[in-house]
Amino acid sequence: MGIVVFDGLAFGALLFLISVGLSVTMGLMNFVNLAHGAFAMAGGYAASLVMNATGFGFPAALLAGFVAGAMSGALVEVLFVRRLYRSHPLEQVLFTIGLVFASIATATYFFGPTMQPFSIPPYLDGNFGFMGVELSRYRLFLIVVGVLVVLCLILGLDRTRFGAMIRAAVDNQRVARGSGINVDRLFLLTFTFGCGLAGLGGALSLGMLTLNPIFPLKYMVYFLMVVCVGGAGTITGPFLAALIVGIGDVAGKYYVPQTGGFLIYLLMLALLLARPNGLVVKKGTR
Repeated sequence: MGIVVFDGLAFGALLFLISVGLSVTMGLMNFVNLAHGAFAMAGGYAASLVMNATGFGFPAALLAGFVAGAMSGALVEVLFVRRLYRSHPLEQVLFTIGLVFASIATATYFFGPTMQPFSIPPYLDGNFGFMGVELSRYRLFLIVVGVLVVLCLILGLDRTRFGAMIRAAVDNQRVARGSGINVDRLFLLTFTFGCGLAGLGGALSLGMLTLNPIFPLKYMVYFLMVVCVGGAGTITGPFLAALIVGIGDVAGKYYVPQTGGFLIYLLMLALLLARPNGLVVKKGTR
């Protein structure tokens, strides 16, 4: 049981790292982005190239993943997304789902349909003993990174001037502009940072998940599940939801493997029926 919970926490931490940027764009910027996994995939491929083609180490690969996700997010925001902030949600859905298929075709063309090779660095490889159970060092690393990121985001969005400006711009753009806030630049920075976190999550997923061109489509439901169950626009909500989804998914596949991932969808339905606005409701939402 202990190893199932531990692996579920690691999977949940990884889901949170990828999904938290989606929570920000959906909850704070009111933009429905189904293509968030594409930025995670960009980070994963960048990290794989840095480690395998250039010979740089694991920290450099993580940095490359963040930069790749952030740069691709910034490019998409400037060229397309900022034109759709005030459009109907259906238009946002259609555009971003089209972006998913475009990213799949692009990744297949340049990298082929096979899984990307990746080697866990020696200092994170292997297991360690804890209370008679062998646990993975790499999965422990994922949990630690997830906790550190959630703490930094809570402090950054709730207790800094930047976070206050984001909330002001979302609540009333006209008043925010009149107060001297550059809303376009603020939304660009926010979207870029969210995509950068997705790229970091994609780089970290190389040691746990399969990275191939269908990655953004394969895990799209998981990312949306984390945001919807946790509560869009919050940080602690998706973090709690990601841990629940991670543990539920791993436990279901471990104890009832014949059902595959079916149990996690039942869990999602139960949580949404009990808390339709999410586990943690954004301030101002009833």
